[in-house]
Amino acid sequence: MIEEMLNDYLWKAISIRDTSVQKNQKENFYHEMLLGLLQYEDGWLIKSNAEAGEGFCDILLETPERTGVVIEVKYADRGALEEGCRKALEQIERKQYAVRLEEDGMKKILRYGIAFYKKHCKVVLGEAGILDEMCQ
Repeated sequence: MIEEMLNDYLWKAISIRDTSVQKNQKENFYHEMLLGLLQYEDGWLIKSNAEAGEGFCDILLETPERTGVVIEVKYADRGALEEGCRKALEQIERKQYAVRLEEDGMKKILRYGIAFYKKHCKVVLGEAGILDEMCQ
């Protein structure tokens, strides 16, 4: 559901020229776009580039229901979306980003690897997700 909604949004709202920046900065465009979209939900605490575990997670989200969400964003070179999601989820685990949410008292923690390539995206959930439930 989230993947379908994001793909629809990408096709309707952006131009591939929006990502015509240096390779190492392409991810930033999608990161900022997601931050803007997530701010729509009132009551969610959104943290960008938050110190977590052994690094800095792209996006941490906390809901009033004490569900925490870790989102790691990747730009998928040559359209390798599955590989980008896999790398994102591996990074979440390797750098222990969820520890920050545990310390903040979150009861349930979800991990999302999201890969983008031009006007396409793939979303892989480390666990069935609250974002899908809230967007139905």
